[in-house]
Amino acid sequence: MKKWNFKVKSSPKEISKNIEFALESVNGLVFNMNHDKNNSITFKIRKRILYAWYLFYLNSIVVNGKLSKTDIENETDVEISFNQHFLWKLVIFTDMSVGLGFLIAVISGKSSGASMYLIGTTILAVGVILWIRVQKKYERNIQEYKTMISEILAI
Repeated sequence: MKKWNFKVKSSPKEISKNIEFALESVNGLVFNMNHDKNNSITFKIRKRILYAWYLFYLNSIVVNGKLSKTDIENETDVEISFNQHFLWKLVIFTDMSVGLGFLIAVISGKSSGASMYLIGTTILAVGVILWIRVQKKYERNIQEYKTMISEILAI
């Protein structure tokens, strides 16, 4: 999870209206906004994943944000956190677990043969490579969201 904090010279209500207006016309985004009792507004943005294979093509980050009024008049504290989509974490963890399971079976003697060792090593290597690629994609997608939010809020 990555966090991004900054201040904006507008009220939380104005900012929430700007965000809502800018994002309601974008197809494929899921956008939820909640107004809390203590003068803060929370929102959540993510791309809609309709099919499992969309996970590999779409920007799969969940953005959680909070708009809080500060002590200074007409200023808002914006806190945004970026999380990887749960499906990415599940795919990588499952792949690495299966690869380690094959390798543990070969090492413990429950299964023998070079083919089992090769299969386990290959699956584990795919998991590590996938994890590295997902981390790079995660960083790129965070920059895309930061740019989009900066343009909406005109920071």
